[in-house]
Amino acid sequence: MITRKLDPLRLAARQLKLDRARTGHHPGIFERKMLRMSASPLAFLRGAAPLFYEILAESPELAKGPPGEGWLVGDAHLENFGAYRPDHLGMSAALKKKAAKAEFNLNDFDDAVIGPWRFDVLRLTVSLILGGRELGADGTRTIHLCNTLLSAYSASAFAVGPLPPLPHAVKALVTAVATRSGAELLNARTEIVRGKRRFVRGPRYENLPREIAREVPAAFAKFVKGLPKGERPKRKQMEIVDAAMRIAGTGSLGSLRVAILVRGYGGIDGGWVFDMKEQGQPSASLLLGRQKLVPAQRVIDGFRSCVEHTIKMLGATRLAKRSMFVRWLAPQEDKLNLRNLRDADLDDLAAYLGALLGTAHLRGATRRPKKKWSASDRSELLDRAIVIAGIHEAVYLAVCKATE
Repeated sequence: MITRKLDPLRLAARQLKLDRARTGHHPGIFERKMLRMSASPLAFLRGAAPLFYEILAESPELAKGPPGEGWLVGDAHLENFGAYRPDHLGMSAALKKKAAKAEFNLNDFDDAVIGPWRFDVLRLTVSLILGGRELGADGTRTIHLCNTLLSAYSASAFAVGPLPPLPHAVKALVTAVATRSGAELLNARTEIVRGKRRFVRGPRYENLPREIAREVPAAFAKFVKGLPKGERPKRKQMEIVDAAMRIAGTGSLGSLRVAILVRGYGGIDGGWVFDMKEQGQPSASLLLGRQKLVPAQRVIDGFRSCVEHTIKMLGATRLAKRSMFVRWLAPQEDKLNLRNLRDADLDDLAAYLGALLGTAHLRGATRRPKKKWSASDRSELLDRAIVIAGIHEAVYLAVCKATE
């Protein structure tokens, strides 16, 4: 399965070269990315999505597996699931009153692409293997959790049906975020200066370059104009109060990202926050070829194809000749803290995440297999995931050594 081209030291040197090139235009970003990626093998996986597909391209045997094709998350891993406030556009007033204020699902489709289902399943399984120690699981327990995830995935990807019961940890997260207010979100990200809110400049937010700042109002106005009429706020609500460069994520560090604070409901605590994020070719294009869709629209299409209720106010625009995906940041957005999970939570959680991915694939399918994946299919896929996880762990350690 492994070729000479998959030498971990060579892959580590290539990864560092790519990260330096991508972050070189902004002082300090490379060091920040390395700090985040060195936190754990799972953090490294998150920050080096193209490496996963490079491994599959260099060793085609690892890319083989059972059939099924459609919209993929593209960067499926444990931390690309989370709570968010869903969009209930199109629902009747009565249904909206009953609808959940927060949901838990896949929530990051920056790398969305149409391709073989097994790529997402492999990557999610690899993330579970690499994250096992963060979950407090030994090797035997981790393999058991992988089998639980794969079984639940297979059950949901081939037949419409209810999801497994909501895991205790997910239920607690959804309950906790449902009552969060907009003021709490603003207090965490902004400060009041001379009676007005502004993003706190520092590690998370910096001043935009002048040439970018000049183009932000027109780019944001284009996004607003593109929203469905039933979702489009009043013009006054979308007046920009402040805009800043946002430093966030791991794999996306180095891309242009703009945080925008608008008037919203008005007053000190009534503002809304939007995230405008540069999009390019998905990581899987290394294996699947260059994608023709406008990058930001690809993200939107993938999200809407895979998830019944997406995040509110998704849209696209252009800024400084870049394709930008725009989304509203609600106070309900949050992720599970993997280190705080109990062992008793893990089986239900693995089954639930596998089922969510299977449901997403079934919704976004373009070519459904004639039969469900067999136990042998799942076992062989797990074997490949173990090999890929081993390569990632070796590259992770080589990168840590090189940046010590």
